[in-house]
Amino acid sequence: MAEHEQHLRVLIANEKRERLELLAQVVSSLGHDVIAREIYVKEVRAVTAREHPDVALVGLGLSSEHALELIAEIVREASCPVIALLSAKDPAYVHQAARRGVFAYIVDGDAQELQSAIDITLQRFAEYQSLQGAFGRRALIEQAKGILMSRHSIDADHAFDMLRDHSQHNGRKLVDVAQAIVDSHLLLLPSLPEPAALERR
Repeated sequence: MAEHEQHLRVLIANEKRERLELLAQVVSSLGHDVIAREIYVKEVRAVTAREHPDVALVGLGLSSEHALELIAEIVREASCPVIALLSAKDPAYVHQAARRGVFAYIVDGDAQELQSAIDITLQRFAEYQSLQGAFGRRALIEQAKGILMSRHSIDADHAFDMLRDHSQHNGRKLVDVAQAIVDSHLLLLPSLPEPAALERR
């Protein structure tokens, strides 16, 4: 089988050891590196934090609760998407897995179907991160506007104009100017009198 052009670092997790081995072979045949094979919930979070996988594959073993706990631990720690693997359709499990943060699922597919699921998932995850970043940038700009409004007794439009003008005049991104204002805000606050000074009064 031809190797896929993008080599990914993949974490696989399953309660059944034999399923882990089979999945590892499929992942390797696609040209990816299996960086960890986990069975136990208590270990998967630490491995995820240490290894920083590009994608995680979690198989449904004997217990759906065990698999859901694996998913929850990986999602809690990882900055990577999780794909749920099932041997048969199970809408209730898929619903629970989605609530815990999986980006996709695949039912007993072959290697190429798995690769397609990985490709789609990575695309969705990149879009999700971009959206999260956009929300974060917007929140930062709003925070900087609030600081300028308070400091200069101006409205939101004037505060935004100040940000934009400074950004254009200095050739810096608007979000970088906002970050600088937020970062330096605590330094601009009036300092509190020292306890000793208060006692002398």
